[in-house]
Amino acid sequence: MADFRTSPQDPFTAFPGTGAGWGWILLYGIASAILGLLAFAWPFSATVAVTIVVGSFFLISGVLAIIAGFAGRGHDVRGYSIAYGILSVIVGLMLMFRPVAGAISLTLLVAIWLAVRGLMEIRWGLKLRRLRGLMLVLGAVNLVLAILILATVPFSALTLPGYILGFSFLLGGITAIASAISHRAGAPAFDVPR
Repeated sequence: MADFRTSPQDPFTAFPGTGAGWGWILLYGIASAILGLLAFAWPFSATVAVTIVVGSFFLISGVLAIIAGFAGRGHDVRGYSIAYGILSVIVGLMLMFRPVAGAISLTLLVAIWLAVRGLMEIRWGLKLRRLRGLMLVLGAVNLVLAILILATVPFSALTLPGYILGFSFLLGGITAIASAISHRAGAPAFDVPR
């Protein structure tokens, strides 16, 4: 039986003792990091792309909800499913075909979410005995972020989702690169402590 970890056909695992597929993990990490850097370089384009993708998810979800509503005769939430589906289709189409307006809407929702979350964290932080300081700081940071976003709309709306996407891809890429390097040295890929 062939040892796939040292198979000479795979240029990424051609060395004895290397972990299987470390090169593919490295390639994924590099590609992810490059995509993250590109999103940082062109945050508006990344924001439009994110908005269109989110819109397509809403559209697909809405179509499936409408189908489920019509197919589920006699079901208690049939009307809700159809109404939810129609709303999701409308939101999805708006996000896909008017991504700038959609990005502004999404960013305003994020700002509201941060503000509400910050106020809740401050409220709970005042009641806590342990970790009071951390909860209060977290709440204050979330409130400041919400205020910064609201104070810089529409600029923040047209770049913030792109920056978030860039940060996510860059961090994921760095993690995958580090995993590939340790995997090549013989550690299990994405090892989970037992």
